[in-house]
Amino acid sequence: MHQRILLRARKGPFDVLTPEETYERDWIGKNSGNLVFSHAAYKLLATSAAEITPSRFRANARAADEINEKYDVLVIPLANAFRHTYAGRLVSMTRLIERLKIPVVVLGVGVQTDVDGNREYLRPIDEPVSAFCRAVLDRSHSIGVRGEITENYLRTLGFSAVEQIGCPSMFLHGDSLRVEKAKAALGTEDRLALVISPYVRALAPIVRHHHRRYPNVRYVAQGLPTLGALLYGDVPKYRGKTDDMPVYTSHPFFVEDKVRMFVDPWPWMEYLSGFDFAFGTRIHGTITALISGTPGYLLAHDSRTLELARYFDIPHRLMRDVPPDVDAAQLYEEADYTALNEGHKERFARITAFLAKHDLGLSFADGDSATRFDRQVRETVYPQAVRPASAHTAEELLTRIQRLREENQTLQQKITARRAQPLREQVKQAVGGRVRRMLRR
Repeated sequence: MHQRILLRARKGPFDVLTPEETYERDWIGKNSGNLVFSHAAYKLLATSAAEITPSRFRANARAADEINEKYDVLVIPLANAFRHTYAGRLVSMTRLIERLKIPVVVLGVGVQTDVDGNREYLRPIDEPVSAFCRAVLDRSHSIGVRGEITENYLRTLGFSAVEQIGCPSMFLHGDSLRVEKAKAALGTEDRLALVISPYVRALAPIVRHHHRRYPNVRYVAQGLPTLGALLYGDVPKYRGKTDDMPVYTSHPFFVEDKVRMFVDPWPWMEYLSGFDFAFGTRIHGTITALISGTPGYLLAHDSRTLELARYFDIPHRLMRDVPPDVDAAQLYEEADYTALNEGHKERFARITAFLAKHDLGLSFADGDSATRFDRQVRETVYPQAVRPASAHTAEELLTRIQRLREENQTLQQKITARRAQPLREQVKQAVGGRVRRMLRR
């Protein structure tokens, strides 16, 4: 079994960073949902013999020799990496993989197109996706994909060594997962979590309706821009603007302290475990609710969300078929978790077999390794929910302002010091190593 594992992850599950540090360095990779599946992958692989190192999302081909020397395998948990806006990063990752001599294992990659699997839309990324798959399969038995839409796409590109394994996030508790409705019906006073994508404009009337009807509703956000708005307010170009979606601090959810965001999965799950129902377009927002034991319902708006809902039998509707006056109580009533619960052990066996085929250990089959991981999570103090400014005292806000002022002064000092350097030195610090060596001649 491979022991020295380099795991593609922005950070490890026990790397504790403040919300401010998380925002400034983007430790969530634009979306906190990334941490849910990367940390679940870490737990799955965390046997007593494994040494797991997060890659910090670095994919520099120049690091290939070091990776070959220090690690036995590169494990790459991916989300919707086969998409137009990710093609450049996919090329960089491919260049690195092509220089690796160690095995490379892809865990749960997905394609992003519409819910009908529009093939024509994907043609511009066919070549970078093909190059990536060729590089991986030269170093792997197969590629693990999220569901049938991605499998079908890769097969049209000529790849047959493709296995549907879902997403590691749903296996955070191994083969144990049971979601049940605690109430016969959802009432207006019950706790309701909205896990929505601010860019899905069709959600606007649904957001308005649930804000009016459910006083205990909370918007559980995931995006980096929302984290910035919670910490520091709207950026200058958005100040004073309004919108039906909760994208600006003028929205009632912000004003009424009904927005929450977490920079680690563990307090996020603990928070959602206290809710009666969660629904929306965020696939990992929905999954986080489900693995917390809270009934969740997905409004699938693209292939990446739809294929995971189908694979795991998550209750869902296509967003295009959702009427603007839909009510959470309706979704709660129609949600059936029988297939999700009864099929979980078989799906877990599938990903377990995939890991074994690729010589990767499994913490749940390694004595008390999974239990020890959970114990370390409980013993780690993570930041709690980030909340709107309206939830903070004047003293807390003043402390935040003072911190920003100190950081600004430090930055000004660095700028002043840099400007005082000769131009040649400034250039040497700004460019790569090859150019620096040329400048030393």
